[in-house]
Amino acid sequence: MRLFRSPVARAALLGVSFALVTPALPVIHPAIARSAPDSFADLAAKLLPAVVNVSSTQNVTAKNGPGPGVGPEMPIFPPGSPFEQFFKDFLNRNRPGQGGNGGGGGDNAPAPRRAQSLGSGFIIDSTGFVVTNNHVIEGADEVAVILQDGTSLKAEIVGRDESGDLALLKVKSDKPLPTVDFGDSSASRVGDWVLAIGNPFGLGGTVTAGIVSARGRDIHQGQYDDFIQTDAAINRGNSGGPLFNMDGQVIGINTAIFSPSGGSIGIGFSIPSNMAKNIVSQLKEFGHPRRGWLGVKIQQVTPDIAESLGLKDASGAMVAGITDGGPAEKSKIHSGDIILKFDGQDVKEMHNLPRIVADAVVGKEVPVVLWRDGKEVTVQTVLAERPADAQLASTDSPKAADATKPTDLAGLGMKVAPFSPELKDKFQLQDGQKGVVITDVSPNTPATDRGLKPGDVIVEVQQVEVTSPADIQKQVDVAKKADRKFVLMLIQREGGVQYVPLSLSKSSADKDKQPG
Repeated sequence: MRLFRSPVARAALLGVSFALVTPALPVIHPAIARSAPDSFADLAAKLLPAVVNVSSTQNVTAKNGPGPGVGPEMPIFPPGSPFEQFFKDFLNRNRPGQGGNGGGGGDNAPAPRRAQSLGSGFIIDSTGFVVTNNHVIEGADEVAVILQDGTSLKAEIVGRDESGDLALLKVKSDKPLPTVDFGDSSASRVGDWVLAIGNPFGLGGTVTAGIVSARGRDIHQGQYDDFIQTDAAINRGNSGGPLFNMDGQVIGINTAIFSPSGGSIGIGFSIPSNMAKNIVSQLKEFGHPRRGWLGVKIQQVTPDIAESLGLKDASGAMVAGITDGGPAEKSKIHSGDIILKFDGQDVKEMHNLPRIVADAVVGKEVPVVLWRDGKEVTVQTVLAERPADAQLASTDSPKAADATKPTDLAGLGMKVAPFSPELKDKFQLQDGQKGVVITDVSPNTPATDRGLKPGDVIVEVQQVEVTSPADIQKQVDVAKKADRKFVLMLIQREGGVQYVPLSLSKSSADKDKQPG
């Protein structure tokens, strides 16, 4: 019988000795976590006096007579729910002008009723400045601040920021009020302990504890979203209240929750203090926020766009349009430029840029690093104050081009023609449209793959303006000679302008025609 022995055993039989050498393993040090505090009581006792309840009221006039919108609306229940008939009977008895216990005949005008909403806030100045959310006091006829001892003080709205959902109130008191300070929200880390204090469901000063669950959350509430996420319980009425670190500093303003039920499920969102304190200081000085404004329309840089422009990484914000007379136009920023850095800060993706620009000082000259013509270019721009949204709406001044017969762009799967009155009427284009109109798109081609359709207008190809099919074909040929996989087109359509990379590989239809 044959025996199988290990190399060591075989060596021993031969009288040979040797030492086994094992590779050194990396030393793994266990993560050391800060222990949880024995109690939050001392910290809560210190902070509670500076946290207030915010009560806002407004007059709401109920409509009289039958029909939609009369009196309070009935809650929606599943069909056949036992509550459905109960609420219907209750509202019929109490609806103004319907008799019953509601009182009053059908000819009596219903009296206006007072609608009240409750929220939270915190005092940042002993003379009576209070921070809260804008949505807490929006539409209010009267606002009151209730202190921890029950004292109610009438509040004046100093300023509001609808985009950032912040508001600054001012109350008058015959004695200095307790205050809390803003902290550095950028210093807070995921996993750090936090306290939330507020007025959930009108219950008054309520303290909850949790951790920072995530940072930099974009919940699609606005273009400046940069929320701190926490699992500290936040409910209705907590809006406008502070989120504290363990040093008792405000690092966030509790603003929103994610909840299918309307109650806390441990996913709350707070506006970072570093963003809020800049806006609050502007509300105090000017009564409105003064955000920096560059005057550009931007889009995300995709890997295909990056490849078509020779950019190594798909990062930055691509300039898809320039506002006439804005800072970008004055500093010679062009449509098609990719903004890589703004005022020394990296623009990793499109959504970073609006926040960075908004936080910059109005009137400040800042450097902007661009990717243009295959290399980095730096320009200087002086930021203006962001105008009202209505002022940003009208900025188009296109010029006309001559009409010619549609031309087939081989390999791209579309036919194009310069702008003409006939095409304007057919596709309902703007007067004097600038560019080349797509008149037809073939199926299973690069054009359909990117969602292009008749009526879209090609304004630029490879960042060069085009006014004829020949201009487009020339830039396509240049891209092919440079071994580009994609050609970049600026497309204008009803929803605005957007850069679209089209594959330069043969279309599916062309491939089907090849032998073999």
